[in-house]
Amino acid sequence: MTKKATVQLPPKLIPVFTPPRGAVEFRGAHGGRGSAKSASFATMAAVFGYAEPLRILCTREFQSSIKDSFHAELKTAIERHDFLANHYSVGVDYIKGANGTEFLFKGLRRNISSIRSTANIDICIVEEADDIPEQAWRDLIPTIRAAKSEIWTIWNPNKRESATDIRFRLKPPKGALIVEMNHDDNPWFATDTNLEATRLRDLELLDPNTYAHVWEGAYLDNSDSQILGGKWRVEDFIPGDDWSGPYHGLDFGFSQDPTAGIKCWIHDQRLWIEYESGGVGVELDHTPSMLMRDIKGIERFEVLADNARPESISHLKRHGIPRCKSVKKWPGSVEDGIAHLRSYKEIVIHSRCTETRKEARLYSYKVDSNSGQVLDKIVDSHNHYIDALRYGLQPMIRKRETGSKTGRLTYL
Repeated sequence: MTKKATVQLPPKLIPVFTPPRGAVEFRGAHGGRGSAKSASFATMAAVFGYAEPLRILCTREFQSSIKDSFHAELKTAIERHDFLANHYSVGVDYIKGANGTEFLFKGLRRNISSIRSTANIDICIVEEADDIPEQAWRDLIPTIRAAKSEIWTIWNPNKRESATDIRFRLKPPKGALIVEMNHDDNPWFATDTNLEATRLRDLELLDPNTYAHVWEGAYLDNSDSQILGGKWRVEDFIPGDDWSGPYHGLDFGFSQDPTAGIKCWIHDQRLWIEYESGGVGVELDHTPSMLMRDIKGIERFEVLADNARPESISHLKRHGIPRCKSVKKWPGSVEDGIAHLRSYKEIVIHSRCTETRKEARLYSYKVDSNSGQVLDKIVDSHNHYIDALRYGLQPMIRKRETGSKTGRLTYL
């Protein structure tokens, strides 16, 4: 009787490893710390090597010793499953299977000639792949040419449009199975109290861009093009009795864009964002219940919504959000709203408002592709929760006066 073994993976990685070996040429994952992507790829490499005899090359740009390699991840993955532990012999610098499977560990920078001469590689695992230069990819990919061979790529994005980013994220090969994995995609992350404590500490201490890079798989960007760059931070807070507000804003979504709701306060010349609510593909019939679930008491307050959707506002007024009303817009109202947001000493975003944090980091001006100059045109993306925020604050935003020497006028 054949015994079956069960291997658990984060749900996001199941489609990546469902096709049998050789059905795809590239598998991969990019993202931040705590996502279990490296552990999962190590487990599946061991499983594939258990199922049939394989030569598996584990590489990165620099590997001065076995301690710098994928060996430790593989060893841990093997030890975690009895059927793998019984199958593999794990030494200080080698891993071999009872069926002839062999893991090889080599750095690309100093060993590309050796890798070219290594025959019959069935799977090549490239870790910390964001550092791999274009020439190394050109040398490596033609080398992995055995029947049904595959290349697996794991990386935390660092440089925008790095060689790896272009090849496997911006312009992935046809049929490649590559996903983004972050700590909130790891179903076991919450059980690691030390790692969660580290994340929360980093959320408190790191600047938003660095935190997003470490934990949310973002590029390590500190660009002048970021509209709210240097203006916001994350902090858990409880509004005081003397705070102004709350103010509520709502931006309606479409098929690809999220419906986005915001609750915020003003205090000490700072803007405090306490709650968010939203999602892509939320039907209008479900919007009132979603808002009331996520933003307690919203039905008791005025909610200022995008005036481009009067029929949606009418629906909400009749189905649980009775004080929903249209915002006023004028030529330049977006720019005036941005000037108002930047007029606060700080914008403080509660840690629960994950989508608002993401937009605050990504909301940007366009950059000239030739000169790198930041333009005065706003990129029309990553702006739905920011738009909801502007709508909620709209009564306090003043349009610039015609002929004014001082430009935009904003009031707190």
